[in-house]
Amino acid sequence: MKKSILAALLGTCFATSAFAQTSVQIYGIADAGVMWQKGGPTKIYSGGADGSRIGFKGTEDLGNGYKAIFNLEARVELDTGTQQPTLMNDNPGTFLLKGMDAIPVAIRSRLQSLIQPPGGPAVNQERALFDRTAMVGVITPVGAILLGRMYTPGYEVFNMADTFESGTAGTWGHVTGGTAGFTALGADIRSQEAVQYRIALPNGIGASLMYGPKGSGYLGRYNKFRAAAVTYKANGFDVGLGYNHGYDQQNRPSLRTLTVGGSYVLDDSWKLFAGFHSQRNQNSALLADYIGGWDAGVTPVLTQQGVPAANQAALRNIFVTNITRNTLQDARSWQVGAHYKIGSGRIMASYAHQDDRLASNSDADLYAIGYDHFLSKRTDLYTVAAIIRNQNDGQYAPGTAGNPGGFTKRPGEDGRALQIGIRHRF
Repeated sequence: MKKSILAALLGTCFATSAFAQTSVQIYGIADAGVMWQKGGPTKIYSGGADGSRIGFKGTEDLGNGYKAIFNLEARVELDTGTQQPTLMNDNPGTFLLKGMDAIPVAIRSRLQSLIQPPGGPAVNQERALFDRTAMVGVITPVGAILLGRMYTPGYEVFNMADTFESGTAGTWGHVTGGTAGFTALGADIRSQEAVQYRIALPNGIGASLMYGPKGSGYLGRYNKFRAAAVTYKANGFDVGLGYNHGYDQQNRPSLRTLTVGGSYVLDDSWKLFAGFHSQRNQNSALLADYIGGWDAGVTPVLTQQGVPAANQAALRNIFVTNITRNTLQDARSWQVGAHYKIGSGRIMASYAHQDDRLASNSDADLYAIGYDHFLSKRTDLYTVAAIIRNQNDGQYAPGTAGNPGGFTKRPGEDGRALQIGIRHRF
């Protein structure tokens, strides 16, 4: 099915190129490597410094300063040939089930496997063909109007401020997802069902506004989504301020993030990075999924075992009370770092701190250093080493651009990783 869709798309692109389009481009990134990690397997991965992908984009000049544009971008996992990356390890993340000791161990084990299936998909759970980007729009003399699935304004600013450019074991995002990690939505990287307005002025000032109705957000769980950013890209600066705000299915405020920061090119050798990020979520849009998982995966088993209805209700109440509390997020994070050019490569180093403001106080510190060597304009070799020092319930573990790190074996244990990879752009 996917192969036939891709073939049809290719045919459409080339036919359109011949008759109407000003330009149609096929592009992509092939990125793969090996990661050694503490408490996890040595793993061949896809998408270390950048997520591996294949994309199609085009423009048509409509005249009078107007252009039609489109962009379709599909994830490609080079290690498996699929479109669904897994975690870098299968260590269980324990925070979501904290406070549930009154629930029998067998049931908690079942809940753990439902929330975090071993070897299950960590990204693109919808199995979307073009899950990275699927957008069409019009550029006008006063800005662009875009429709589809796109990066959010807040995430674009986060990426600008990240020393490791949202990739490798050193990326800032490895410690900003909240204590529950990937099992609780900690960032809206993209939003589906979105409309966006963008403008970029000649003086370097830019802005974007995004709105998503019901079904928007990264996993399509929001009742509505709002986001905005202001940026400045000139005179060596690449900085911005971004804000994302989703609302759950009951239209209550859900995940809210505020990000400020970026980079500054100091001279021919140095590029400096700094950023601040806050996140808060008092009504997780995933709660309905978790509670639905109990009703579909646990209740039938309890009924089959003959557990009385009153006992079932009591166990369910324990689960709902604690899962609601454990999906709360309230944290502030900051990061500083630098690039230093040396010959045909660059040294990258950064430090990031996650300040957990909830009762568990599960702070984390990320230290990372790496080297990126350019064999050509399109191909580079990179190596990165990272250490995450976790506190209390924290289980942050280094990952890659394409694979979330997963969890350390035990709460409070350090996460460590070393990776070597190659990236080719085409």
